[in-house]
This record gives sequence, C-alpha cells and structure tokens, in this order.
Amino acid sequence: MSERLCLECGTKLFGRIDKKFCNDNCRSVFNNKTNKITDDYFRKVNSILRKNRRILEKYNPNEKSKISKEKLLLNGFNFYYYTNIYQTKQGKTYYFVYEHGYLELENEEYALVRKLDYI
Repeated sequence: MSERLCLECGTKLFGRIDKKFCNDNCRSVFNNKTNKITDDYFRKVNSILRKNRRILEKYNPNEKSKISKEKLLLNGFNFYYYTNIYQTKQGKTYYFVYEHGYLELENEEYALVRKLDYI
C-alpha cells in the first residue's frame, strides 16, 4: 500500500484510510484555494446586489416612494443585477433586489416598493 500524504502540505497521514488532510487548517486552506475562482465571482455579484439593496432601502423608508433614474445611477445603482422579477396581471414588470423592488415609470422615474411576502 502506498504512503498517503496530505493534499495540502504533503505530510504523511495516519489514521482513517479515507483521510485526505493532516489537520483542519490544511483542509480549510486546500478548500479555500479550490473554491477561490468561483468564490471571487460570487463575491463580486453579491457585493453589487448588497449595494443595490442598500440604495433601494435608503430611498424607500416607507415601503413606497418614487426616485429618478439619475439619482439611482449617481448612487451607484446597477440595473443589470437583481434577484428576481415579478410580472403583474396588467403586464407591469417589477425588478426586485431581495425584498426591495422597483418599477420603471415614465420620464425616467421609478416607483420603489418593499414586498415581504413574495418569498
């Protein structure tokens, strides 16, 4: 039987036959390296979503309000990132960032809403 080595540091392993790492630190470091590429993408997307949510929350303290597209953009809002879409029976499309949503109106204005029961 060949000698088993830690996948992270190369130390000789003792104990269980299916053991891959010498300790929790090596396991954690190995998994962090393995998942880093994917995690970086998720981290960037989640950062944008959090920023969008903070902006919507800031300008909609009472669950319904209006705001200009310009004001959203000046605050760094990114219209390409949202968590879900809600289509009404009347054909209106609400874009949501978690519980905070927006609906495009006329003249580059947006209606802001907060919906807690859509989950």
